[in-house]
Amino acid sequence: MRRTAVWLLIIGVGFGGWFFSGSHPFHFQIALLSAHFNESETPTVRGISTVSREDPVIFESRHNAVQFVPQRKPNTRNLAVPNAHAAVIMDVDSGKILYAQNADEERQIASLTKLMTALITVEQVKNLNELVTIDEEEVYAPGTRVGCPRSGFCNGNRLQIGEQLTVYNLLKAALMNSANDSAIALGKHLGGTQNGFAKIMNTKAKEMGLEHTNFCTPSGLEPDGRETECYSSAADVARIVSEALKHDILWQIMRMPDATITSADGKESHNIFNTDMLLGQVQGLIGTKTGFTPLAGYSLLAAVYDPSQKHRVAVVVLDDSQRWQDIQTMLSWTMSNHTWE
Repeated sequence: MRRTAVWLLIIGVGFGGWFFSGSHPFHFQIALLSAHFNESETPTVRGISTVSREDPVIFESRHNAVQFVPQRKPNTRNLAVPNAHAAVIMDVDSGKILYAQNADEERQIASLTKLMTALITVEQVKNLNELVTIDEEEVYAPGTRVGCPRSGFCNGNRLQIGEQLTVYNLLKAALMNSANDSAIALGKHLGGTQNGFAKIMNTKAKEMGLEHTNFCTPSGLEPDGRETECYSSAADVARIVSEALKHDILWQIMRMPDATITSADGKESHNIFNTDMLLGQVQGLIGTKTGFTPLAGYSLLAAVYDPSQKHRVAVVVLDDSQRWQDIQTMLSWTMSNHTWE
């Protein structure tokens, strides 16, 4: 009887471990719901205790992943992305480029810039409950803003002068809704002015070895008369994705389908919707970020993990009128034609 009880205990523990592991098919959805509804439990930048172990960005063998380099399978077809002016696919953990098309060409990247803004924010702000006061510059920023899903069209409650929001809530608006006002507020909170924060961004870019990047604003908007000063490249954006993947909270935010952010005094609330059209459509999606200005065109970055959840890939297209379709084609080609050895 004692031996039977021991075996039953071992089987029970093994089943429990499988059920609560990242391999269980329902855990990705549970993590999303938890991140969406528990707004009051705002994590600190270093305290990722509120991040579920089942988060797809977190996997036990991440520290060993660099040992595995993607290898292209023999007799596989070549990839073409004719709609994109620049495109790249990069294996995150090894840094190996799997596909490149004008990957080092310097181009405007619009709101893809906001990922760098968010990265610097979570690196420098110790407590994401820290309050930021909104001023006139943010309220009257052009383009997409909180309450204004596109330039000139406002169907929701906009930010108010003097309103205070947490850094965490502003990150939601900047990353999910690509709100320029929120990104500007975050940048000024750290740099004093937009130019001051741009200097911080460019210092960070040099530290990361980004040779084809120069930032002008925290939002990605190009200042009048300085448009040619604001640029990056598809390859550099992929490296920003790689660095940002060190901070799981950013990608949890980017997978939220929608959220409501509230001012510190509770008087103002704003509905935020995600611009990500791939949510629920792509297996292993870690997150995406959109970008558009007339000069930059339609751009997109995405991070995805392979079916084994042991390898991550960054995909970027710049100035691509078919960006959503092309990103999916690039991801499908990558997973079908490569193995990690």
